[in-house]
Amino acid sequence: MAANARGRLNMYFGFEATTQPFGDNLQIGGRRLVTNKKAVVLLSGGLDSATTLAIAHSDGFQCCTLTFAYGQRHKREIEAAKKVAQSLGATEHRIIEIDLATFGGSALTDKAIDVPKDRTGLDGSNQIPVTYVPARNTIFLSYALAWAEVLGAFDIFIGVNSTDYSGYPDCRAEFIAAFEKTANLATAAAVEGRGQYRIQTPIIEMTKSRIILTGTKLGVDYSLTHSCYDPDRQGRSCGRCDSCRLRLKGFAEAGLEDPIEYLNSKRR
Repeated sequence: MAANARGRLNMYFGFEATTQPFGDNLQIGGRRLVTNKKAVVLLSGGLDSATTLAIAHSDGFQCCTLTFAYGQRHKREIEAAKKVAQSLGATEHRIIEIDLATFGGSALTDKAIDVPKDRTGLDGSNQIPVTYVPARNTIFLSYALAWAEVLGAFDIFIGVNSTDYSGYPDCRAEFIAAFEKTANLATAAAVEGRGQYRIQTPIIEMTKSRIILTGTKLGVDYSLTHSCYDPDRQGRSCGRCDSCRLRLKGFAEAGLEDPIEYLNSKRR
């Protein structure tokens, strides 16, 4: 592995590690990391998935990224995903078109439902907001699993987070464990003993500030990412939806300035 890759790994693990290559693996501080193995990484274009991609790459995976045009309110995040995939060295990037707007049921797929702004009780709320898209992560992971089986990959990365999150049920560890079990029951590769699928959630217990600091150490360019649920026509973030507020809070707590443009250039 190149010296700059070792440097990224050292920053991620927080210590100067002695690296020793062996075959397709790398020994780092007693932890064995694969260096020639594929993974499918779900990439939305937001900061969580960008950080997850950077972690998967630093763990030595050849990352095949998957983005969905699912009938969401805007295409800004899809363009962001393209830039992030290129910036972080994705081996292959595919954009899948599906139409969840056919069903609606979410402010992100039905323009008749307003995106909440300045919502109270953002932290620790048990209320599931209207920006929840029914079964979205189940659908996305199913597509990722299908591609992984074709690729011969047994690792799927998803940037779900249950610490600073908006209350989505499909971002919880219980859901991930259930899907992983399903993946190993429902695929020929697992049933025939060719491998066991692992749904990797490296940021699930991180605060937003820790996610940002981790990604910064790994070289994520957050100016390429997009998080806003309701940007204006120029692609500027609103600064008031749940996603913007959690993002801004994370940057503030990390002691860093968010590099993206907000409406009226205001950091709320």
